[in-house]
Amino acid sequence: MPKNKDSERISGIDTAWLRMERPTNLMMITGVMIFAERLTYERLREVVESRFLKYRRFTQRAVQKAAGAFWETDPYFDINRHVLRTALPGRADKAELQHLASDLMSTPLDFSKPMWQFHLVEDYQGGSAVVLRIHHSYADGIALIHVLLALTDPATAAAPEPEVEVERAAEEEAGIFRRFFDPVDKAVHTTLKLGRGLLGEGMDIVKHPTHALDYARTGVRLTTEIARLALMNDDSQTRFKGDLGVSKRVAWAEPLPLDEVKTIGRALGGSVNDVLLAAVAGALRDYLVEQSEPVPADLQVRAVIPVNLRSQEKVAQLGNFFGLVFLTLPVGIANPLERVYEVRRRMDELKESFQPILALGLLGAAGMGPNRVQQSLLEMLSKKASAVMTNVPGPREPIYLGGARMAEMMFWVPQSGQIGMGVSILSYNNQVHFGLVADQKLVADPEAIIGRFAGEFEKLLLITLMSPWEPELDAQQVEHSLKALTAPES
Repeated sequence: MPKNKDSERISGIDTAWLRMERPTNLMMITGVMIFAERLTYERLREVVESRFLKYRRFTQRAVQKAAGAFWETDPYFDINRHVLRTALPGRADKAELQHLASDLMSTPLDFSKPMWQFHLVEDYQGGSAVVLRIHHSYADGIALIHVLLALTDPATAAAPEPEVEVERAAEEEAGIFRRFFDPVDKAVHTTLKLGRGLLGEGMDIVKHPTHALDYARTGVRLTTEIARLALMNDDSQTRFKGDLGVSKRVAWAEPLPLDEVKTIGRALGGSVNDVLLAAVAGALRDYLVEQSEPVPADLQVRAVIPVNLRSQEKVAQLGNFFGLVFLTLPVGIANPLERVYEVRRRMDELKESFQPILALGLLGAAGMGPNRVQQSLLEMLSKKASAVMTNVPGPREPIYLGGARMAEMMFWVPQSGQIGMGVSILSYNNQVHFGLVADQKLVADPEAIIGRFAGEFEKLLLITLMSPWEPELDAQQVEHSLKALTAPES
């Protein structure tokens, strides 16, 4: 057997994601890309070979040994095992594509090979579709968006240099979710500037995650954050919590116009993020009500939200470099506008939170320690939330892969521990895309939740357009407007 001399130790944080793999929660990032034109297998393979494999990491497999985990070049690498053709049965429509994505999301990748695959549906509704699977240990969502951009062109005949793509992607990163990223980044930077300044000395927290914890311990506020996280009660028991199975179900909604979402955010004195998260909370509430499940006013459904901690200089680097915050979605609030304001209030509370840097340090330290310690930490954290929610900004303009225009795209990050639901929000081409994945034992019909997002958004749109008041909550006016909007015509 050939001896592999190419071996590189996997960082503690990436090792943590590698060891989180469970049959009930596979650590894959899964993406669905829908193209308006036909994309041939030969063209896709050519793009993957010439652009994707420029990242040496994607020819490497993860090898776990007694001394730790290592990236090693696969001596038998064969691209035919990673770029695959498939076909949809029956009517080959959206439902069948969702079933394919669900099946692939429930099927583990082969750990003896580099853990990624492109599954091409050459004929899908007059165009094509690709389902991409890649293990989370290779990269986080922000890094993978940049990898995707490196595979694409802004126009069919253009072939931009990678540096241009990185610059364009960095600009997109500062887009519609800037309000959420910025406050947390400020808190992180404040923490890291204590003493001599960790970032100023060029230390790499990804390679030395325990430094983040050691450094942050010097602050009283961080100590408070540790206590707050340790004392945080478990999430409410709803049908979104429970024992998991191995089958996952995925669904995505028709995209919303980004301009309309921005209009609502401005009219309500908030942000795009406030509006979208309130719509998610409303959809989850409406689903629970339909299932005849009690929804008291104090019901809490927490979402774990990854927060980008990369500097712009590192936006295109592979690996994982993000923290986590716990956001309690106001599912117990019936009033749609009140939900928006409550989301805004809770987001403001996170502005000075040290949760992201704490989570980064804990995860990295656990990845370098005994597996049983990591599993105990994972169990504790997963009891405190019911969902993982991501919001990733994509390109504002249409992009092309292999000459085919991408019409829609959606990505889901894996859940972990006993968390059985994931919500994805992604902006692309001036539209906002919603996607949901759920454990089939908990939610067998994710379409019933995802189909409610547009309705919750439309409530806010109609109330905003028809109501003249200033953006201050007036419950009676809201109730009056809702009754007027929903009353049957005489």
